[in-house]
Amino acid sequence: MAKAAKAGKMSFMDQLAISFGSSAREAVELVGSIGVFFWKLLKAFPATFRRPHLLTEQMMILGVQSIPIVLLTSVFVGAVSAWQVKYIFGDAVPLTYLGAGVGKAVFTELGPVLTALVITGRIGAKLAAELGTMKVTEQVDAMVCLSLNPFTYLLTPRLVASCVMVPVLTTFAVALAIVSAQVIAEIVMGLSFAAFYKGVRLLFKTQDLVICLVKAFVFGTVISLAGCYYGYHAKGGAVGVGAYTKKAVVAAMVMVLVSNLILVNVLL
Repeated sequence: MAKAAKAGKMSFMDQLAISFGSSAREAVELVGSIGVFFWKLLKAFPATFRRPHLLTEQMMILGVQSIPIVLLTSVFVGAVSAWQVKYIFGDAVPLTYLGAGVGKAVFTELGPVLTALVITGRIGAKLAAELGTMKVTEQVDAMVCLSLNPFTYLLTPRLVASCVMVPVLTTFAVALAIVSAQVIAEIVMGLSFAAFYKGVRLLFKTQDLVICLVKAFVFGTVISLAGCYYGYHAKGGAVGVGAYTKKAVVAAMVMVLVSNLILVNVLL
């Protein structure tokens, strides 16, 4: 009986080791595949920049059309930031320093990260669904048959547009979040306009703005990379497009959070 139990235990451990090894191998293969895909995108940059109309079209679609949802989100980010800073430091720090806390939080973390997560739900899903539909309906294969590089005409313009427009959207979001926090501070907490922005200027550094824009640029890159990668490799018809779109959104969100952790350790 003891030997049988031991054999069963060893069998479970063997299965666990095999499962872990298989997952680790798949993760390494996925990272390598995404790396190769990104390198192909980079090689297509020169040809894409010779077709500026492709870039401007994607900037309109991915950037300008995302402004309403980004601005709506930033209003609530600023309002909640004001309440949270007051709740955390209200008994220890004078209310005149509310702007300093809100400014730091919005510029370095809340602004770029929450904006990226909101954009992921729109841009990441859109890219994966759009490219995935083109892939499963063989439109991408038709381009290849016509000697047209899909990376030049489809993928790289979307990557460049996202890298450019996400920092722009983040700038708008941060500015409106600060204004929203100031309105809440003045109307609800009785903090004057001058006192709030004096607090913002108190701890503001140029480095904060640089960190915000660098994060936004990296987030724009990883969001579009995930959307393009999973969309380009979609298969299995309409059901497959839905599954790959879900994978793209999840992967983009995870990549945003992981890259944010890396950037915090590098930039701060």
